Amino acid sequence: MPDRLRPFLVEHRKLVKFLLVGGTCFLLTMAINFGLKLTVLQSKPIVALTVANVIATVVSYVLNRQWSFRANGRQREAVLFFVVSGLAVLVNDAPLGVSRYLLNLQVPHVSSFTQEVADFLSGMILGTLLAMVFRYWAMKRWVFVHETPVEAEEPEHQRV
Repeated sequence: MPDRLRPFLVEHRKLVKFLLVGGTCFLLTMAINFGLKLTVLQSKPIVALTVANVIATVVSYVLNRQWSFRANGRQREAVLFFVVSGLAVLVNDAPLGVSRYLLNLQVPHVSSFTQEVADFLSGMILGTLLAMVFRYWAMKRWVFVHETPVEAEEPEHQRV
């Protein structure tokens, strides 16, 4: 790790961990989404994206709970996580719905290639970015609010 990056990464470790979990879940979502879109849900791209996001949300909960936020347990934490994530799935689906059904960026109005590019950019890129910002804000605000002290997360070599 470059020395000049270390203070930034230590100061923003929760965000860095959240982004790493998000990146992993993004790849998972993309693989599931395209797997479904190219097989059993060819005519239902929003359903494919929703299913992919729901599966990735479960993985995200486990990774965020155990690594990114390491919150002290709260009884309602899982319920709140899945409520926030359910809203984030809707946020994620919205740009794809706009692209497909309001802008008509779908076959026969555009080529198959244009449809797939529009789906990727609207659902996987724009939708994911909007949902990520919403999730991070909502998770810090309502879900993982009882955090462990910063000292408990410092690497061994920094402890005195």
